[in-house]
Amino acid sequence: MANSDQIKALIKSHVNNEDERFVTIALQIAAHEAKLGRSIFADEIKKLIDSRKITPPRLKLFDQSVEGLVEEIPVHSRLTELVISDSLKERMERVILEYKQRGKLSKHNLRNRRKLLLAGPPGTGKSMTASIFAKELHLPFYLVNMDRLVSKYMGETSSKLRQVFEFINNNHGIYLFDEFDTIGAERLRDNDVGEMRRVLNSFLQFIERDESAAIIIAATNNPSMLDQALFRRFDDVFHYNLPAKSEVIQLIENRLGSFKGRFNVASIADNVKSLSHAEIVQACNDSIKEAILFDKNKVDKSLLLKMLKNRVSAYQK
Repeated sequence: MANSDQIKALIKSHVNNEDERFVTIALQIAAHEAKLGRSIFADEIKKLIDSRKITPPRLKLFDQSVEGLVEEIPVHSRLTELVISDSLKERMERVILEYKQRGKLSKHNLRNRRKLLLAGPPGTGKSMTASIFAKELHLPFYLVNMDRLVSKYMGETSSKLRQVFEFINNNHGIYLFDEFDTIGAERLRDNDVGEMRRVLNSFLQFIERDESAAIIIAATNNPSMLDQALFRRFDDVFHYNLPAKSEVIQLIENRLGSFKGRFNVASIADNVKSLSHAEIVQACNDSIKEAILFDKNKVDKSLLLKMLKNRVSAYQK
């Protein structure tokens, strides 16, 4: 039967609504039972997991003025789960502290940091950072759909931007403009068009005039493309990088958890220099799934190394 640590971990994951971790622990118990020869019990656990109703996160739509443009999505991750540099985490903690103490700051005519630009490669934690702010501050998390914001019709995108900022002013929360370079590209680029220059100018005006209490976050994978006028409109700019060796080790150990075999993670960390945080986590997930499928209790070094190399080779010609 499951040991006490597994039972406690199972209960904790359920209480914290960590569905993925709950499933992982349950399947680990099934694999352990199968190894002990209790295959019927193991199969029953697997069938229960397979039969569970998987409900995708519900996207909450709002009034017709921003229908399809702004959506509320659920948040689960906490600051302790984010693996980034200490300096970035300290700056996140500063944003959280300033928000919680914004009343104290206002007495001295100061405002908390609430307009942030997150820049760095895909999969390095930008979107997760925005959702963590929402979780830690107990605020709704709103995603602004950039693909629906930009229109081919002259003037329509600026009109949609106005509607979004009116919504922001009336609905307190965390707002993420992901893939912000869609509208934030430098205005002097040769391949730019007049309409996009007008859109960017509109955004600069809206964000500068914004006096709401909401936290507005813009995220980009291509900071070099952004117009320089944008940077001074934000209270702070966070730069994200691919994980350092210490972060790789922490990511792997955190994700494998009790599935980790007896090997030194540092010995394989140098093999993943080109991978993002998200890709390393996915390689760990692939390793856990393969271990479960072949009724293994642990992920060994060779299996993890294979999955990591598969991720690296996906980007090589």
